[in-house]
Amino acid sequence: MEPTVEAAESELPQILTELPGPCARQVIERDHLVLSPSYTRPYPLVAARGQGAIVEDVDGNRFLDFNAGIAVVATGHCHPRVVEAIRRQAERLIHMSGTDFYYPNMVELAEKLAAVAPGGVPRRVFFGNSGAEAIEAALKLARYHSGRSQFVAFLGCFHGRTLGALSLTSSRAVQRRGFGPLVPGVHHVPYPDCYRCPYGQQEATCRLECVAAIEERFRTVLPPEEVAAIVIEPVLGEGGYVVPPAKFFEALQALARKYGILMVADEVQSGMGRTGRMWASEHFGLTPDLMAVAKGIASGLPLGAMIARAEIMNWPPGAHASTFGGNPVAVAAALVTLELLEQELIANAARLGAYMLERMREWPSRFGCVGQVRGLGLMIGIEIVRDRATRERAPELRDRIVQMAFRRGLLVLGAGPSSLRLSPPLVISRRQADFAMDTLEECLREASAPRSERST
Repeated sequence: MEPTVEAAESELPQILTELPGPCARQVIERDHLVLSPSYTRPYPLVAARGQGAIVEDVDGNRFLDFNAGIAVVATGHCHPRVVEAIRRQAERLIHMSGTDFYYPNMVELAEKLAAVAPGGVPRRVFFGNSGAEAIEAALKLARYHSGRSQFVAFLGCFHGRTLGALSLTSSRAVQRRGFGPLVPGVHHVPYPDCYRCPYGQQEATCRLECVAAIEERFRTVLPPEEVAAIVIEPVLGEGGYVVPPAKFFEALQALARKYGILMVADEVQSGMGRTGRMWASEHFGLTPDLMAVAKGIASGLPLGAMIARAEIMNWPPGAHASTFGGNPVAVAAALVTLELLEQELIANAARLGAYMLERMREWPSRFGCVGQVRGLGLMIGIEIVRDRATRERAPELRDRIVQMAFRRGLLVLGAGPSSLRLSPPLVISRRQADFAMDTLEECLREASAPRSERST
């Protein structure tokens, strides 16, 4: 049966008021009086409800969410199967603390995560409430298991804002400013960004100087036998949605094996089907020793997981715990999320991601402000520049494009110094993908026009 006109139109945005509308302005005014000023709000969206990829604000305006609640609602907003699983579990048991007692569904989720983790090796799982907690657990376990104290991390990466995770994070100075001294023993090296390679290389001619830079550190200032782990985002998230070359990971894993260093993959943003595979690591043949997982794992409920090789997770009872980690309601949502991902949504992410990337392939030649389009699945970055020849970044222009899209009913965000990030729910339709592309083309055309021709 063909969808009705009404059903089809409900897939798309509809702006009814000025933005923000009158009800939204009231909420924003109250918010500014009582909530932390550390929160970043790039535009005045006051969400009231969501369904699939559509978010409705308190004034009845509908937006197409190409943020997925910051890459969290992989199954879309309020997926009916997720909502039903939450309801059923909440009627039976909401909390008992899985670090002190046992839950059947907590065991079931750990079994499923262990089974789908890269490499097909035995795994154990620690549950927390967020990506930052998963990273903290990975740092502690890496030190405990290895008996070593140092870490290698990458410039531009984001791993969280708790003190240990923040010590790894290097995407923006504002996230670290005023919070030192941080956890010692973290050494940052360049992330493999071929578009902005500090060694002047492109993927086709890459000589892996970024790996050589780590070896140089090992020869000069960082004894490798003191390094517990190398921590990396397989695809750079907040730092700009950068996709490294596959041969980088081959060389990095070889280096780690040479010195007995653990590999930690931060799959918080890139995991759970976002890139068209369950894990971004799978695109590169990366088999991490430890993984940090969160965001899309429970379709919006707070849950994080640190997944490690079974022989590595050898710490004793009491070494690490989390009162709310593995909450049975969040776990129920995660179990349904995994089912939906495996049944259809990962395939949809791969299919529509490829379609969108193909459509955007000519954007750098069509729009003067687009330097590069890159991505995997539905994790896509658009580099905004002042000049394609010099690749000079244009953060103010990027921010203006974000605002222009919002006014047209499309929710996108920035990432890195001057990139747009597209991370929609994995349930988006072809029609919604086309609307997003049409809208962005309109915004980019206007942004690329001479100042005298711009309407906003």
